[in-house]
Amino acid sequence: MITEQEILTMYEDAGALLNGHFVLSSGRHSARYLQSALVLMSMNNATDLATALIEKLNADSQVNINDIDMVVAPAIGGLVIGQEVARQLEKPFIFTERKEGEMQLRRGFTICQGAKLLVVEDVITTGGSVRECMAVVRQHGGEPVKILAVVDRAPTAEGRFDVPHDTAISLDVETFTVDDCPMCAQGTVAVKPGSRGAL
Repeated sequence: MITEQEILTMYEDAGALLNGHFVLSSGRHSARYLQSALVLMSMNNATDLATALIEKLNADSQVNINDIDMVVAPAIGGLVIGQEVARQLEKPFIFTERKEGEMQLRRGFTICQGAKLLVVEDVITTGGSVRECMAVVRQHGGEPVKILAVVDRAPTAEGRFDVPHDTAISLDVETFTVDDCPMCAQGTVAVKPGSRGAL
């Protein structure tokens, strides 16, 4: 099984551990950013990380892989890792995406009533995108049963999700609101490298 240090080395080798002044998808600010897309450019990395997540799933006595009907990911961050997890599990893969700011199920995707879905994301902090994705799944009659993410940037946060979740690596990265952000106070410009566009 791949270790947390080996995953961290993947990010470092890919130049995906960024330092500066960033706006996260949640709107919070941070001095560190993890650009998983750079790591997942390598199919070997994608395979190894998906394998690590599936090992977490196998270790969960509350969720039976055979009961999972589909894998879903919120676009854009979860697309590559979500599809690779689905490929290894031999399950159908779908994704939710935002249109005019609202998370939706599009492109002809459907969810059978009562279907059990595994939710996969690359990086979670507040978990907002994952919660929006799960809300869409439920609106379409599905049941999210487990969340898997490569990185948890706020592992001590409680109450983010109402289903079990596991991650391959936990990094306690400090984040700030705009009002209490020390980088903003210093006058540095925040950049938004994530999937919701730049400032």
